[in-house]
Amino acid sequence: MKPIDMLTAVVLLLVTPCAAERPTAEQTAKPVLSTTIYRKGDNGFDTYRIPATVRTAKGTVLAFAEARKHSRSDTGDIDLVLRRSTDGGCTWGDIITVWDDDGNVCGNPAPVVDRETGRILLLSTWNNGKDHEKDIHLHTSEDTRRVFVLYSDDDGLTWSQPREITPSVKQNDWTWYATGPCHAIQLRKGKHKGRIVVSANHNLFKDGKDDGSYSHLIYSDDHGQTWAIGSEGERDGNESTVAELKNGDLMLNMRGPRHKNRADNGSCRLVAVSHDQGITLEPQYYDRALTEPVCNGSIINYTPKGKLTETLLFSNPDHPTKRKNMTVKISKDSGKTWQVAYRLSDAPAAYSDMVVRSNGDLGVLYETGAESCYERIEFAILPAKLFK
Repeated sequence: MKPIDMLTAVVLLLVTPCAAERPTAEQTAKPVLSTTIYRKGDNGFDTYRIPATVRTAKGTVLAFAEARKHSRSDTGDIDLVLRRSTDGGCTWGDIITVWDDDGNVCGNPAPVVDRETGRILLLSTWNNGKDHEKDIHLHTSEDTRRVFVLYSDDDGLTWSQPREITPSVKQNDWTWYATGPCHAIQLRKGKHKGRIVVSANHNLFKDGKDDGSYSHLIYSDDHGQTWAIGSEGERDGNESTVAELKNGDLMLNMRGPRHKNRADNGSCRLVAVSHDQGITLEPQYYDRALTEPVCNGSIINYTPKGKLTETLLFSNPDHPTKRKNMTVKISKDSGKTWQVAYRLSDAPAAYSDMVVRSNGDLGVLYETGAESCYERIEFAILPAKLFK
């Protein structure tokens, strides 16, 4: 090894969590490590989008994404792909294809790890690659959006064939449909401990036209074998993310619709709480502390020791109109108030998801780039000290 290479190696060992569990003061001032997981143009794909991440029972971090073959478009030839890290996000294995259906859309990954069985479940949605979203909304498409579940029993190395569950989770007057996109959850307490809950959204078709976007939940009480629609009572909103609170309630955090008056409401996220573990939801409200430009976000209960806490973390582009400023906010009172914990960048940024490492550090998987927020997907590690 050349002397300069040795010096570089020593510096990396001193400042990265891959060598030590405890962050230094310097590490609390910047991401400990940031790695490009997917880059535009790699492996013959035009663009990688829609990140989702979980940590398996063995501690492996999984980073899912949509691999869009020919363009950045939401339709066309889109595969579901995965990269694995067995050292907490420091290094990453080769890309694994989870689902490729010729020229059709396989997307909206919503993974969850079943703590009782160790199985990794992956909810996803499919549509004909020739169909555009607007046509699916208007019932003029060749097919429609369908919902599938896949699983892995070998730590994400190989995956089952997709199994369709559309009839049990999609109503007849729903058109567009999307799971997540970000991690799902398994409940840790209460009457329905062990229930798997997935955030989702759909569009309604009413009186011969599209009647808007709504968020909802779906759930399984038998480890993903059968599924049902929860969250009785439709809520405005689009792509959504869900967290279990310390008291066992669920908080559904929703991307707001593009209403003309969104600025009057604070250009922020919509929130609704469930007191019966996903069956019904209380009336929604605007959380003005969570500014958004109408974009996906991710919420997670910060559980470094595996127990529910009052600390919630939320990631999204913190700007009222532009997809930029990827930021992690923290609430220490179960979402009543929020503060900025860390701003990763002022650069363009869009979709994101989060995962808690075994030592309490936070992994943030997010879309970003210099000129466009769709140039690459990064995995940044933030030290646990930021969330104490």
